[in-house]
Amino acid sequence: MCGITGWVSFGRDLTRERGALDAMTRTMACRGPDAGGTWTGRHAALGHRRLAVIDLAGGAQPMTVGTDGGEVTLVYSGEVYNFVELRDELIRAGERFTTASDTEVVLRGYLRWGTGLADRLNGMYAFAIWDGREHKLVMIRDRVGIKPLYYCRTPDGVLFGSEQKAILANPLAPRVVDTEGLREALSYAFTPGHAIWAGLRQVEPGTIVTVDADGLHERTYWRLETRPHTADVDTSVHQVRELLDDIVRRQLVADVPRCLLLSGGLDSGTLTALAAAHLTGERVPTFAVDFTGQADNFTPDELRDAPDTPFIHEVAEHVGADHTDIVLDPKALADPAVRRAALVARDTPLGVGDMDFSLYLLFKAIREKSTVALSGEAADELFGGYRHMHVPAIQRARAFPWIAVSVGPFDKDATGIDPGLVARLRLEEYRLDRYDSAVGEVERLETEDDFEYRMRVMIHLHLTRFMRYMLDRKDRMSMAVGLEVRVPFCDHRLVEYVYNAPWSLKTYDGREKSLLRGAAKDMLPASVAWRPKSPYPSTQDPYYARELQGQGRELLAARHHDVFELVDRDWLKGATEREVSTMDRLTRLGLERTLDLAVWLDVYHPDLKLS
Repeated sequence: MCGITGWVSFGRDLTRERGALDAMTRTMACRGPDAGGTWTGRHAALGHRRLAVIDLAGGAQPMTVGTDGGEVTLVYSGEVYNFVELRDELIRAGERFTTASDTEVVLRGYLRWGTGLADRLNGMYAFAIWDGREHKLVMIRDRVGIKPLYYCRTPDGVLFGSEQKAILANPLAPRVVDTEGLREALSYAFTPGHAIWAGLRQVEPGTIVTVDADGLHERTYWRLETRPHTADVDTSVHQVRELLDDIVRRQLVADVPRCLLLSGGLDSGTLTALAAAHLTGERVPTFAVDFTGQADNFTPDELRDAPDTPFIHEVAEHVGADHTDIVLDPKALADPAVRRAALVARDTPLGVGDMDFSLYLLFKAIREKSTVALSGEAADELFGGYRHMHVPAIQRARAFPWIAVSVGPFDKDATGIDPGLVARLRLEEYRLDRYDSAVGEVERLETEDDFEYRMRVMIHLHLTRFMRYMLDRKDRMSMAVGLEVRVPFCDHRLVEYVYNAPWSLKTYDGREKSLLRGAAKDMLPASVAWRPKSPYPSTQDPYYARELQGQGRELLAARHHDVFELVDRDWLKGATEREVSTMDRLTRLGLERTLDLAVWLDVYHPDLKLS
């Protein structure tokens, strides 16, 4: 796992721009703490920071191969899980290798197959290749959007990077957030390809972007397609089990210590059990997050029926894991330095409060012992695990489901934001437009009735919008501390198969995630296999809410802070004066967002402009 960046300019000599390239590359240091490198040609400059996971001695980047027509140079982030098979195929075709890295497999695969390489890759990746033979840049992103890649067009080329901050480090990139960016930030529409910063775009998942002297060209090599699913329950359950077994086996490959993230639910429990079966002769390392006193003082709410810890320990004991609880106290969660670190990692104020901070601190603690972690992310989006997916009113709503839900981490009302600004942004109109556009992407089978089609839309929205946000969150919090997180449920083979299983099959036992439960229940304690969905935990400690209020009062004391261009000062004053025991979810979300916005403006001030 790494960080990549670069600059292509057909109107200047980039060998004279090393200072700008170095500045862009330095912003990726957290993603690649093990090594860094740059390469410059007349019209292209590439930067790389490396987190060494496979072939620690080899695999240095940028990686270049000389050809009769010119140099071909690669900067690559991610992992290709079928690189051994591809390497063998390339050797049989006459390619010669000097390293054992998957990086060289990608580079020599491009030399042999061109952009057709993308169709052969299984993994999570975002990479850029400067092809000196044709004087063009080729950027390719994995099918479902696990690894990020942004770009910004310039008058004579393009800037790109794993994160927005790499692009913003170049003087050609404007630090502007316009009306469209604010709408995207506050609407939670998660529009594919969009970035909050004006002029920046994401390379969309499953897409190849080529930049040459004639301009920028996009080609989609993979999309979520609707296909008939004719297999019965038993066959479908067996296929899911077979796919997961192969996926976990592949994703355990690493030349560094690896572990599992364990939450006490069906998703992470399944991966942990499969990993334990493959790691014969060793106990699978597992880690979980907990909060001081949470297990003893837990209060059930609309999202969580019980604390995670007892279920986590039951799975760990069941599979013989080497388990560690990372217990966080509310003081650490409320530390302004942690908020700032998380926000710098995200580049945007689009966060979920203490759930970001605990994830950051969890990953920071794990990184002291492991370099690679497998996570159960995306199983709910794929198998239909979220509780709101099963609520008839939400199933029928003309709205993104994560906004239609009455409880959750997202605030559709933009609580605390200046009412005049909210009115000017017309958020509901924006959301509805984005929603209708998203639904228009979904192909319907002729045999699907209205309900089955509606649930196909539900899954499609989650896989192409919500899941990408969650993947980006996990990538940013993990790479901020140099931890690689792998997500087996995002393997495109599994995604294609389960997406096309009808909703009646996904819920064949009358419960959520039937297909996954059927595939894994023999490996897990019954209490975990049949446990209802419980989201990532959030602290219930009143100390944390009081700290939010205290930091809000400090912000109010800074009367001329730029955040009051966005936030309603009177609302903030009222929120800081409420009794913590009466603070509702929306008030806490508003406080979290206000503090995030203030830190975000501080980080990018004075260059940031709102327009």
